[in-house]
Amino acid sequence: MFESLSDRLQGVLGRLRAKGKLSESDIDDALREVRVALLEADVNFKVVKTFVKSVKERALSDEVSKSLTPAQQVVKIVNDELIEILGGETARFKLAEKPPTVVLMAGLQGSGKTTACGKLAMYLKNKGNHEPLLVACDLQRPAAVTQLEVLGERVGVPVFSEGAVAGGDPVAVARAGVARAKDLGRDVVIVDTAGRLAIDEELMAQLRQITDAVEPDQTYLVVDAMIGQDAVTVADHFNQEIPIDGLVLTKLDGDARGGAALSVREVVGKPIYFAGTGETLGDFEPFHPDRLAGRILGMGDMLTLIEKAEEAFDIEQAAQMEEKLRKASFTLEDFLEQMQQVKKMGPLTQVLGMIPGLGSQMKDMEFDEGEMVRVEAIIQSMTPLERRDPSVIKGSRRRRIAAGSGTQVQDVNELLREFKQVQKMMKSMMGGGKRKMLKQLGAMGGDMGDPAALGLGGPGGELPPGFPTNLKLD
Repeated sequence: MFESLSDRLQGVLGRLRAKGKLSESDIDDALREVRVALLEADVNFKVVKTFVKSVKERALSDEVSKSLTPAQQVVKIVNDELIEILGGETARFKLAEKPPTVVLMAGLQGSGKTTACGKLAMYLKNKGNHEPLLVACDLQRPAAVTQLEVLGERVGVPVFSEGAVAGGDPVAVARAGVARAKDLGRDVVIVDTAGRLAIDEELMAQLRQITDAVEPDQTYLVVDAMIGQDAVTVADHFNQEIPIDGLVLTKLDGDARGGAALSVREVVGKPIYFAGTGETLGDFEPFHPDRLAGRILGMGDMLTLIEKAEEAFDIEQAAQMEEKLRKASFTLEDFLEQMQQVKKMGPLTQVLGMIPGLGSQMKDMEFDEGEMVRVEAIIQSMTPLERRDPSVIKGSRRRRIAAGSGTQVQDVNELLREFKQVQKMMKSMMGGGKRKMLKQLGAMGGDMGDPAALGLGGPGGELPPGFPTNLKLD
């Protein structure tokens, strides 16, 4: 979503870094470009004005003039102020003193509210070890109740929908749902309410009635980040009508300009709690202002990358793989397993974009995500013996594997050749060439930090053998 804005800001700040001492005119020129970039990204003009003013005041202060690296100090100031307009500290989900914690989800129709309810339920269940109950109070939109029931089944969370029929009473359903949660011992209740195509008095009256009936501990407004300035207007109107505690941004992975995400918190004055970052139910995470600012400015997001790695990689399997890497005895079966774990972390472009130094280079790279699918198909078309000992794969076997995987014989040959190269690389690493290899990887990716911290390989930080090696430049 922030690709264009990120490119513009990184370009401006990059030119500042090329200078030694900064003059006031240098700062004015840079901030003029920053202002234009933010406005073109659909950031609210009041937010842009406040942001530029704050950066300029700090950039012209002793904080910069007395610094040994003034350009770097300005970059730090921009980062700090960007974090501030995004909300400063990460907003944490709050539990009620007496369970269950009631969460009311509000928003316009089409904002992704019902899906956000399912994602929040999955997040609280898997990440917070909570036992949520979903309550279907959207009796306005056809099939909304069915959609919530399907989502609940997929995430393994019960859905209360008794009396949830078209023309029914959503207030009564909400009240009964909270009572059922108490009977079942559920510690969180997520109430999905009806939306409208636009804000109207009927919608607000219904939300106020449900609020009075269930007395929610948290009321989240679900906002579609793709609708630009309208998202800010919607959030502002809702906030004036009902007591909003925070926001949930959906479709943050879209191709819109992203200004809503940078504006909505500053204009409404309410923190952003969660963000939907993809289409699957697992693409939902707490909103971290500092991490998003780092991504926008090309500084990477190592904390999120580490968290994704910890989720995707099993500790016991990682220990076993480390032992195999030490002995240089990993097989195509291990290769497949590692590649599948890397895929769990998300799209490869997104994962690599979180590595400091690689974000600005991503636009120059062409990734074929389908390549990983083809490799999986080829390996899965092999017999257990062939996976353990690729040397037995001769002409007839290669033709059979190609036919079974829907690929060509040359595809099988290329995979076997690359796998052999990976084996040689690992033997080199284990045999004393590790330091040289890691140095080469660092030179390719800039300041990549400590690869070992990612949990992606052995104690020296080796990349897993499943990581594609055939990235092509445009």
